[in-house]
Amino acid sequence: MIGGLAQATRGRVLLDGNDLTEMSDAARTLLRRHKVGFVFQKFNLLPTLDAYHNITLAQHIHGNGFDPHRFQAVAELLGLGDRLHHRPSELSGGEQQRVALARAIITEPKIVLADEPTGNLDTRTSEAVLGLLRRLNKDLGQTIVMITHNPEAATYGNRVLHMRDGSVVNGSASH
Repeated sequence: MIGGLAQATRGRVLLDGNDLTEMSDAARTLLRRHKVGFVFQKFNLLPTLDAYHNITLAQHIHGNGFDPHRFQAVAELLGLGDRLHHRPSELSGGEQQRVALARAIITEPKIVLADEPTGNLDTRTSEAVLGLLRRLNKDLGQTIVMITHNPEAATYGNRVLHMRDGSVVNGSASH
């Protein structure tokens, strides 16, 4: 609901001052395009496109065109330089996850919704990704909402909510 992919049946969902419950499908789509970055658990990469085009597609959909400097910075940060011309089927799970993360952050969205963003990564890459998400929040003011079953990954958050059966059971602020 936060990303505008599902419609709330009651209450309000506010994103950057916009009430998603009062918006049309077209308006929610436009809001998603400009303000939300998604990192899906199953990556949702287009199998016919290589990593480069899976990432740049997000910039084109965003509507601001291709920014080669931003692309280079994100690709280097996520260690994708030598894998950009490989299709998803030619990439490891961790590489696919990094492409999905690059696609989510390339447009500098206000909020990044990340479903198990480190689930397929080795420890070193996981720490780099979690550090990146923390920096996006701290340095760029991006809100990061991360779903994880990994207690170590959760410690990177400023606020942690524990849920059971769809309800919040407790929460804490950390950093």
